This record gives sequence, C-alpha cells and structure tokens, in this order.
Amino acid sequence: MQGNEACAEGAIAAGCRFFAGYPITPATEIAEIMAARLPQVGGKFIQMEDEIASIAAVIGGSVGGAKSMTATSGPGFSLMQENIGYAAMAEIPCLIVNVQRTGPSTGLPTQPSQGDVMQARWGTHGDHPIIVLCPSTVREVYDLTVRAFNLAERYRTPVILLMDAMIGHMREQVMLPGSGELEIWDRAPTDVPPEWYKAYENEPHDVPPLAPFGTGYRYHITGLHHDEHGYPTQRLDEIRPWLRRVFGKIERGLSEILDYTVDPYLDRAEVVVIAYGATARAAQRAVLLARARGARVSLLVLRTLWPFPEERVESAAERLHCVVVPEMNLGQLVLEVERVVGRRKVVRINRADGQMIDPEEILEAIERRGEPRGYR
Repeated sequence: MQGNEACAEGAIAAGCRFFAGYPITPATEIAEIMAARLPQVGGKFIQMEDEIASIAAVIGGSVGGAKSMTATSGPGFSLMQENIGYAAMAEIPCLIVNVQRTGPSTGLPTQPSQGDVMQARWGTHGDHPIIVLCPSTVREVYDLTVRAFNLAERYRTPVILLMDAMIGHMREQVMLPGSGELEIWDRAPTDVPPEWYKAYENEPHDVPPLAPFGTGYRYHITGLHHDEHGYPTQRLDEIRPWLRRVFGKIERGLSEILDYTVDPYLDRAEVVVIAYGATARAAQRAVLLARARGARVSLLVLRTLWPFPEERVESAAERLHCVVVPEMNLGQLVLEVERVVGRRKVVRINRADGQMIDPEEILEAIERRGEPRGYR
C-alpha cells in the first residue's frame, strides 16, 4: 500500500464522510482515492476551486456533523493558515493532511521535505494550541490518520497530519487491523435541551459538546473572541476563561496525545538520536550500524511533534553527552530540542535540497559527536 492510500483508507475507517480539497503534488492521490471511496460509504467528496475554499468547506462539513478532512502540500498549506486559525478559535474538529515537499514557493514539487514543521505550529497568527502528528511508515500513516480523527473529536480541535513526500509515495507491505480492532472516538452528544445549550461553555468540562447545525441547537460561530454562546465579546471575564479552557484541555490531555518510541537501549546509551518522519528510517539504520561498531547509542522517534514532548526529550538527554537531530530542513524541530536540553549537547544534521538524509551522514555524526560538515 502507498502512504497516501493508507491515509485515505485510514480516514474512511475512522468515520470520515466529507472531503474537500484541491489537487497538489505530492498529496493528490489522497483526493483521488477519497473521490472514489467516499460515495461507497455514503460520504461526500468535492473538489474546490482552491485550498482556501477547501479548508472553509471542511469546517462547514464538520459543523454539519460529519468527520471532515482535506489534504494538501506546502503551498496549499500556507493558503489554509487563516482558516486553520478560525477552526482553532471556533473549536471545530477537522483533519488537515500536509504531504510536505521541498520549498519555498513551488520548490521541488516531487521531492521530500520536513520544512513545514514550524508552520504547522505557528503558521496562523495569535496564540492557540494545535496537535500535529507525524508518521514514519505506511502503517503508521493509517494508524495516525485514525488517531488524528480521534483526537480532533475528543478535544474539539483541528489536527494536522504532517507527512512528507517520501512517506506519502512509498509503498510497503502492511497488515491492516480489522474494523473491530480499531478504537474510534465519535463526537460527544449534548444531553441538555436546546434552550440550555452553550457551545463554548467553560464549566464543568474542558471540551463542551458540539451540536451539529440543523439539529435544533442554536449558537453563533465566529473567529472573534466570544462568550459561551459564541457571540463576540471584549469582556476579559469571558475571554480569559476561554483561553484557560482551550489551552488547558490540551495540557491536561498530554498523556493521551503524546506519542513516541524510545528503544530499550536508552539506559545504556551515551548518544541519542531524535528523529521523525522519513528521516527516522535513516536514523534507525544508522543506529544499528553504530551499535555494530560498538557505539552506545539510542533512538527516540517522535510521532507527536506538537505539543512538543519536552519532558520525554529532557529525560532522554539528561545524562547523555550528545543529542543528534537529523531533519530535512535547515533547523526547525531542533530548536525545540536545543531549548529543552541546551545547544551544546545538540548536533544538527540538515538537508534542504530535496534529498533524504542517508544513514551514513547520521552515523558520522554519532561517531564524531561534533558538528557535521555544514548545510547542504
């Protein structure tokens, strides 16, 4: 199965029934497959005129009660940023898939990159939490697509699945779970009558139920700061409780949201490699080669990029001499690693030329424990 195909099939399995999108390399296969698959399960597909309209339609589909998604790549992801902020402000669950390609601008449309990591976190203006997941295998694409929908519905928030062209176009043999093996979280229904309903109620729960439009529940949706009924406000006694709740629901859910793999060799290691996405595959090979040569090295693979798992990274690097961070960009997630563990411990390996970081580059950094030879 191809990575993009796994994304589409994972979305169907998670209960996605609405897709709006615009073709863009290297994400187009997701839209093509969803156009064929959604009608088979009673869903709806629509090709929009551009990426701005796509994310707007996805927000509307979600408000109407359907699990909704779109898929794009870097240039389209940039166009979606304002409405991603709108979805965060209005607390609309939806999935945005970004199959990254080399940029900036049109860049290298068919080549892989990890250049949108910071845009995924900070692309929209203002302060808001966001959940960003990142797979490194085709099976993980399927699993994390399901998980992304679950988290979106559970926490009533947009979720970004940050793939790259290598994973999106890669083909691997995978064993998919049966329908009964999947954990699916659906939107929590409200149990109050329409006259009592508050779509943005701050008490007593972090995540108030979102009643679909057309079911008798009336509320306002806006990108402005709003009161518990959704109407615009400038009152601090209404704005501050909303901020505390929206950030608090993610902070209090970290044990459920954060996802990573630490190999059991960490307790004996002197060096740890921290990687994600397609680069984690090269890192895994490099770690095996280094161990065969006697190096004491471990691997931490991140599947949740945002919120950044800073406690896990800090504890993994606390007693180690060196932290190696390979990325297909000129330094993005490594900034968070350096913030947590200190710059002196961190060795960067960066490429932004559309080519994969190969295991030998990571192996050299492990063995030298010094700065690599520079950017490519």
